[in-house]
Amino acid sequence: MVVNGLVNISISTIEKRYELKSSLTGLISSSYDIAFCLLSLFVSFIGERGHQPRWLAFASFMIGLGALVYSLPKFFSGKYQFGSLFEDTCLTPKNKTSCTASSSSLFYYLYVFILGQLLLGTGGTPLYTLGTAFIDDSVPTHKSSLYIGIGYSMSILGPALGYVLGGQLLAMYIDVDLGQSIDIAEDDPRWLGAWWIGFLMSWIFAWSLIIPFSCFPKHLPGTAEIQDGKTSQIHQSNSLQHTDGNFGQSFKDFPAALKNLMRNTVFMCLVLSTCSEALVTTGFATFLPKFIENQFGLSSSSAATLAGTVLIPGAALGQILGGILVSKFKMTCKNIMKFALLTSITALALTFVFVYANCENEPFAGVSESYNGTGELGNLTAPCNANCNCLRSYYYPICGGNGIQYFSPCYAGCTNSVSKRHPKVYYNCSCIERKTEVTPTPSSFSFEAQAGKCSSQCKNLPVFLGIFFAAIVFTFMAGTPITVSILRCVNQKQRSLALGIQCMLLRLLGTIPGPIIFGITIDSTCVLWDINECGIKGACWIYNNIKMAYMLVAISVTCKIITVFFNGLAVFLYKPPPLGTDVPFQNQNSVVTTVSLECDLSKAGHDG
Repeated sequence: MVVNGLVNISISTIEKRYELKSSLTGLISSSYDIAFCLLSLFVSFIGERGHQPRWLAFASFMIGLGALVYSLPKFFSGKYQFGSLFEDTCLTPKNKTSCTASSSSLFYYLYVFILGQLLLGTGGTPLYTLGTAFIDDSVPTHKSSLYIGIGYSMSILGPALGYVLGGQLLAMYIDVDLGQSIDIAEDDPRWLGAWWIGFLMSWIFAWSLIIPFSCFPKHLPGTAEIQDGKTSQIHQSNSLQHTDGNFGQSFKDFPAALKNLMRNTVFMCLVLSTCSEALVTTGFATFLPKFIENQFGLSSSSAATLAGTVLIPGAALGQILGGILVSKFKMTCKNIMKFALLTSITALALTFVFVYANCENEPFAGVSESYNGTGELGNLTAPCNANCNCLRSYYYPICGGNGIQYFSPCYAGCTNSVSKRHPKVYYNCSCIERKTEVTPTPSSFSFEAQAGKCSSQCKNLPVFLGIFFAAIVFTFMAGTPITVSILRCVNQKQRSLALGIQCMLLRLLGTIPGPIIFGITIDSTCVLWDINECGIKGACWIYNNIKMAYMLVAISVTCKIITVFFNGLAVFLYKPPPLGTDVPFQNQNSVVTTVSLECDLSKAGHDG
């Protein structure tokens, strides 16, 4: 809820309040993964032989502390001062902004946010490694997948709850605690919401779990009987080093344990398959709203809502369905891997929906359309708005009555507006062809342009969302089975370490590079950049929709093929113990591992 929900939804507000660039807020987001990567191997190795519920109590303490630290800048940065509203019409005199690099003391709060994320990463590490192994310890083999599936689906519903809670809190003014009345509304560009309240609530909630976790025994009642009833399904290979019963009790065994797991080819294939899957799922969790917004001409909030409606229920349903099917049919390790391979192939086929979903760009003056036959493409300035001194750094799209979109009221040459109507409407626009001069009156219903993008003529959205939902379900349906396969194909005593290796590689090869690769790819399709007074390139305003759709198909299909390849290789290489040689689960002398799309979801969304 905190890491993938509240942090993600508050990023844009924090950027504005503390004057941070997107590259710096990206560093805030990745700080969680950095802490996780640094600690996962050591925490999983040391915690495996410790009191795991107390490690989870420590995780609750660190998550609460991280949430508290993340909220602190609100209380030390003083009251938010909003300036006067900028009205970008043609006759408005523009303040000539000088090109100077301004330094603000607010910048230093960046380090507080990073510290908060590092603490959250420290808390997340025991949760996703030791916690999963503890669940697997405490239930019979055939029920393990069901419990793990339910647990992982919570890591999808958590971000959903964070988005809903954060969205409601952003509708409250940032300084609501000061009790002062303000004269700006939520749709005002200067408005900032109360991003910090959710973190304080999470702090209290996380710390309330410390005592309950601490009260659990080292092993739940009945665990010994459950362990005695389990049989080993560890991958048999001559390259695996077998060890004595005391192996793993000392930290000096750490390198040997690590080497033993890395030489388990089935385990490594399963880990690499989830890395490629994590890359594409975190990329979509971050950029699916932007894709929907640009392809189908929706507002940012509508696109984010639709993306969440597809991603979150689809991922949760897939995780639970995968766990239920494996549990119901009591699949062996090899059959579980075959099931994961089948769902991955289905998800690969459904990924081609992006080819069908692409939509032509709507006409945009100065980009894809000329200004009534004047001006040139690629230049927003034309004879009809040359005297308006418009600011390229102020993007406020409006839709003309002629169905053409304009960069801002100023670039459309509009001189009058009526703000009491919603959406706001503009009159006397020199760049929009009209027959008569318009004088706005309260009773007039005609206008030349209105605020917002032109509505898209593309009708593919419902079909796209339906097929993409199915692709998400099948993608995540493999998540729990692969985790269970990893738990089965490695040694009982090293399952937590295996989870640690998997989570570390998942981040290094999947969730960290995923959004970066998607971001670079999407930026390569940009046709209109934000350029400020200093000539520095900022965000992209307009993308080539067709090119974007095909680029995303290329990345998705490549990652899915890698996933299918490694899943198939794992099925081919896996050698179960010989029949008639059932080994009690507790007496295994090699290493156990877990692969989990869960670890991926602890980042998705930039997450979602």
